[in-house]
Amino acid sequence: MSIAQIVIESFLDRKLAQPHTPRTCPKDRSLVKGVLAGVAAGLAATAAKTLVERVYPPRIPPRTPAELKPAHWAFGAAAGAAYGALAEFYPAASSHDGVNFGMTVMALTHDSALSTANLALPAAQTSREKSSELASHIVFGLAAETTRRVTRKLL
Repeated sequence: MSIAQIVIESFLDRKLAQPHTPRTCPKDRSLVKGVLAGVAAGLAATAAKTLVERVYPPRIPPRTPAELKPAHWAFGAAAGAAYGALAEFYPAASSHDGVNFGMTVMALTHDSALSTANLALPAAQTSREKSSELASHIVFGLAAETTRRVTRKLL
């Protein structure tokens, strides 16, 4: 057995020994409430990401066609709805205050879905462009989780 395998097994043993969910499930779990909170979260997160991209644009000059802007909002709402539903029944999905969600959205969209649709960013992104994308998606995740948590408590 190699050192890497020992380290990985040790890490997994420690992780598996921990409680499965860092947050507890709401006693009144509801798919509808989770989805509603998620839609609000997705829209708020898209607004936050849009503001970050105005201050720290991911591309100079911006290359997003105007006709795709509504698609960003629709995608944000849909991703938020899925996130809200998932977090309702699996609270560990909301760990790290939503940063994991933001990074997952970035990985799924920029690294796979957008490239499949030929809408992907160029492979030769500068460090500045990559850091802007990363920062805006981290803010997206933080805003989504904060909004989802607050909205869910109000429902």
